[in-house]
Formats: sequence, structure tokens, C-alpha cells
Amino acid sequence: MAKYNIFDCSMIELDKHHSDRMGNLTVVENGITLPFDVKRVYYLYDVPGGEGRGSHAHRELEQLIIAASGSFRVTIDDGHCKRSFFLNRPYQGLYIKPGMWRNLDDFSSGAVCMVLASEVYQKEDYILDYNEFLAFRDVKKELED
Repeated sequence: MAKYNIFDCSMIELDKHHSDRMGNLTVVENGITLPFDVKRVYYLYDVPGGEGRGSHAHRELEQLIIAASGSFRVTIDDGHCKRSFFLNRPYQGLYIKPGMWRNLDDFSSGAVCMVLASEVYQKEDYILDYNEFLAFRDVKKELED
């Protein structure tokens, strides 16, 4: 696996089509809008105030996280640095490369977090323990060298 860092993750501006009479439309297409093909879509909603989601990393999975409604913060961590993004526009998404620890918090009332994923759910792709994540990233070894 390539070792990405937090600066390899970025906001992607999605096409926004506007009509004064009929609202807005945003389109996401495999191979055109995204740097990966979507194999799974899921969304988080009704997250209680003060609660967070995420707190894990993926070994191989790529994701685009979108605030379909409302707002929330996503903090990504590569084991050395952290970077936070405030998502609040449905025509923008945060592209997260594999091997990044992520936390989602500060959900507004009525927020809907839509996630487009490069793979179907695979339990073995998840890293749920932060120390295991650091070992996966070889952070301790890098600090010793």
C-alpha cells in the first residue's frame, strides 16, 4: 500500500447545476467526478448532539464524504499530523485516501453525512484501534529511525 499523508486528502468540488425555479442538482459519476468507482453508498443521520462517528481507519478503502444536509467536522490523521475540514455544502466532498484515521463530530441538527466508498463492506479493511493504526502506519518505527 502506498503511504499517503493528510495532504493527499482534499476537498473535491462537484458539479452544481442551478435553476432559480427548481433548486440545485449535483451529479457524481464513476470515473468522471471521482478518482474511484463507487461500490457502496451509506449515510449517517440523527447523530445526537455532542456525539461523534468514525474513529477508525481503512487499509485499502477510498471515500468521498459529503454533507448532504447540515454540517459537521471531519478530522483526518496520518499518525504524524492532523487536519480538520468543516463540511457544510452538498456540492463539495472530502476525498480520503486509504490509511487515514478519521473522526467525525460537531454535527448540526438535521445533518446528513453521505459516504461514497470504493469497496463493499469488508470487516478486515477496518482498523478500529488507534495503536494498531499507528503500527499499520509504522509510525513508531519511523520515529526510531
